[in-house]
Amino acid sequence: MKKLLDIAAEIVQAQASVGQMSAELIEQALLKTFSTLQKMQRAEEKGLFLDKGAAEEAIAEEGQNAKREPRESIQDDKITCLECGTEMRQLTTKHLSSHDLTPRQYKQKWGFSLKQPLSAKSLTKARSKAAKKRGLPENLVKFLEERRQKKAEAAAAGGYEAEQKESRPIVKRRPKARKTA
Repeated sequence: MKKLLDIAAEIVQAQASVGQMSAELIEQALLKTFSTLQKMQRAEEKGLFLDKGAAEEAIAEEGQNAKREPRESIQDDKITCLECGTEMRQLTTKHLSSHDLTPRQYKQKWGFSLKQPLSAKSLTKARSKAAKKRGLPENLVKFLEERRQKKAEAAAAGGYEAEQKESRPIVKRRPKARKTA
């Protein structure tokens, strides 16, 4: 594979063979061509647009995203994807998959708590309010208490561990290969 400098030299050489160019013009053309090829290579590696304006914007946005504090990306009315800078009400699994990330990986990468919802604060508050209106907290407490009582009763009767063993699927494993010397 050719080096960028060799490619830039070939391009400028082709330009110089078509028309007259001074040594200064050749030097400027070589530097500009090499710089453009580097930008194009970086854009290609990062999957950015190769359009000059879009590439410059994407590189500028990338610099802003790197400086942006992850906690500041979650605002009252929107959340900003720290990977691409897109603003939306909720970061969906589908959107994160475009970056080859799961919500869990995204949260770990950017330092969010695993319990942190990836949605705008107003949306999170609205969902919480709707859940409380339906009686979710009280019902959850009742359910957990009933489950604890059932486990305690089963443990007292000695049947809980037997139930757990019966309900687990049996997994057959291959025997380990023996090493022969």
